[in-house]
Amino acid sequence: MGGHGFQDYIEKRCPGAVVPGSCEAGRGSLFGGGRQRPPQTPLRLLIDAEKCLHRLYGGFYTDWVSGGQWNHMLGYLAALAKACYAGNIELFVFFNGALDKARLHEWVKRQSNERQTGQQIISHVQNKGTPPPKVWFLPPVCMAHCIRLALVRFHIKVAQSIEDHHQEVISFCRENGFHGLVAYDSDYALCNIPYYFSAHALKLSRNGKSITTSQYLMHEVAKQLDLNPNRFPIFAALLGNHILPDEDLAAFHWSLLGPDHPLASLKVRAHQLVLPPCDVVIKAVADYVRNIKDTNDLDTISNDVFQHSQSRTDDKVSRFKRAVAYYRATNKPLPYQAAHHPGRPNRGPGMMQGPHMSIPGGAPNKGPYPYSLPESAIAVNPTNKNVSEQNNYSNIPHEGKHTPLYERSSPINPAQSGSPNHVDSAYFPQSSASSSSDNDDGNGGATNHISGTKPEWDKKSKSPGKSKKDAADQAKTENPSPASSGSKATDKKPGNQGGLQIPCLLSMPTRNHMDITTPPLPPVAPEVLRVAEHRHKKGLMYPYIFHILTKGEIKIPVTIEDEVNKDLPPAAILYRPVRQYVYGVLFSLAESRKKTERLAFRKNRMPPEHYPVIIKEWAAYKGKSPQTPELVEALAFREWTCPNLKKLWLGKAVEDKNRRMRAFLACMRSDTPAMLNPANVPTHLMVLCCVLRYMVQWPGIRILRRQELDAFLTQALSPKLYEPDQLQELKIDNLDPRGIQLSALFMSGVDMALLANDACGQPIPWEHCCPWMYFDGKLFQSKLIKATREKASLIDLCDGQVCDQSSR
Repeated sequence: MGGHGFQDYIEKRCPGAVVPGSCEAGRGSLFGGGRQRPPQTPLRLLIDAEKCLHRLYGGFYTDWVSGGQWNHMLGYLAALAKACYAGNIELFVFFNGALDKARLHEWVKRQSNERQTGQQIISHVQNKGTPPPKVWFLPPVCMAHCIRLALVRFHIKVAQSIEDHHQEVISFCRENGFHGLVAYDSDYALCNIPYYFSAHALKLSRNGKSITTSQYLMHEVAKQLDLNPNRFPIFAALLGNHILPDEDLAAFHWSLLGPDHPLASLKVRAHQLVLPPCDVVIKAVADYVRNIKDTNDLDTISNDVFQHSQSRTDDKVSRFKRAVAYYRATNKPLPYQAAHHPGRPNRGPGMMQGPHMSIPGGAPNKGPYPYSLPESAIAVNPTNKNVSEQNNYSNIPHEGKHTPLYERSSPINPAQSGSPNHVDSAYFPQSSASSSSDNDDGNGGATNHISGTKPEWDKKSKSPGKSKKDAADQAKTENPSPASSGSKATDKKPGNQGGLQIPCLLSMPTRNHMDITTPPLPPVAPEVLRVAEHRHKKGLMYPYIFHILTKGEIKIPVTIEDEVNKDLPPAAILYRPVRQYVYGVLFSLAESRKKTERLAFRKNRMPPEHYPVIIKEWAAYKGKSPQTPELVEALAFREWTCPNLKKLWLGKAVEDKNRRMRAFLACMRSDTPAMLNPANVPTHLMVLCCVLRYMVQWPGIRILRRQELDAFLTQALSPKLYEPDQLQELKIDNLDPRGIQLSALFMSGVDMALLANDACGQPIPWEHCCPWMYFDGKLFQSKLIKATREKASLIDLCDGQVCDQSSR
């Protein structure tokens, strides 16, 4: 709805604004192709990976449901990299590595929808045995990380956002002279991007010689809306967005339609919240914004917009101003005037030839989190012309080899002021307690925990750090609102708007999640945080790690699982102990406790009580709603004392490397001497064996049966694993629904193994962690069907080939 539907509105309602085109190899031309000679400089395109994952994976072909065909994906990305090289195109792929607490309510809605989609997929496979339709596409678990590793392998540059993904992508595109942005999001359509291309239409031809997509001509969209692009920030703020949701604007949207509109009768239907159709809202808001006399007078505009608001009017006005400031920051004039650039030929709209211009770099770095817009500044200066620029990622060097973290060029020592890796002390606030009031607005989510303040943790309290009264007050203000999810609710006193009855639900709080305040996290060495931030932004570290160290919370995406069947545990529950040990490693839990106990012994005192380190996990699975986080305690290894994180990451001695491997194996519950013997477990099968061993050892419920374990092992050793063309021709008569869930559980384990490996300093080289070395979902399905339905012997599962000891 609202702003989120603007991208679809362009596709469906703006004929002439979507122009298809191609970039042919060797010509370096896009959407204009008359240029015959290769350009002097490459065509530089920035891709938002979050909106392009399915295209980078290779498309909506049906085998994603079985857990992923990773060698097929690898072949596709290799062909894409080759086509870009031949066509003189430089791709830069930007991944979403931000926690984005300001958009948490959107994430909660999306997780609920994907959870329902997962149930539809399971039901479809159980009833028909065929792959689900592509409209139910759910990314295979760990897909984003696999794509990121594959791109690194093919020397395609990558980066990760750190705080606000959309703002960072836009700033990165502007400041680094990219000639176009490939994405699919309303926020990008509403900002001042010179060339905007469709991520959903991005395709590589079968012969691998041309890349096709579509370009959005935003001046055509503005023309059809009859709206000056300079008014797009007001337009975006009034459509509804992550700052000011649709539900807070519902009364305003209905008032624009008026009582004579054909849809007016829908607004009060059994006292439920009903929102107008998206296309109707967009046209009505465009008409309203066009007639605003002074777009800088936000007080007058907000008074008119919220004149019928029955509650939280001040909050809505504040959010409206922040939304305008947010979109004005993305619509600032470009750092260059492309139209008057010397040597650049004039061409019609939508004609983007191979560039031959020199575009200056962006503004210097002004701090890691520049998008926290103070309300006071917005109130004084509604135009917000001096909003600080986003982090400049131009300092990211290109490294052809993805070396272990402790051997990479890292900002280990404190940098001088002005250095690309310099981190200002203001970057790390002393307070580390995160609350809903801070994080919901996106102003207080970034907290680093360097202060030595001891946490005050009331173990008996259900809401840590809060009194019962505080918890009750928070529940009143933060409980999920029926209006936010479109659920049915009864309103006793409909409001009056121009003589028309409007339900009070239109003025209820719209946040559909309830945050919980957690105690401060332990201190972390500043040099470790510098390394974590540097690697996070370069896309060379698992994104959870930085958020755990600085915010103490993570978001776990939905996996395909049968919520009715209790034979298999949810992935979030199954691998929670792995994450708990990872938390303990990241906060050096074992060594810090040992140090305090040793100090107490020297002073002849009683050992102090160890306060738990609590991490918030946002997740949705059977029996668990994504609307509230779960508080998970960090654990330390019992068998040995893991060294502190600084030594684990940055130590270069042989024993440090051994400790890294032992820490990883301990996180995966595989700390046995046999795992370190290459004759037993080859390095490229280490992750596979650790995950399977973990699943077999799970207490209580038996997860893997003998024939299922055989299917996992035989597909990993099959020569067909490295023949994606043969696997495409492989026919599976009837998909096994249990096999689909086992694949999802296994890939969730791979996901956690990648997290543990990075947290422990990358003892396993990244090339050997990638799933295309040991897993293919379609091949696993074929082996599983042979083992379970056809009762094939182990030798038959191995295709009649006996593996020698060295290949096991």
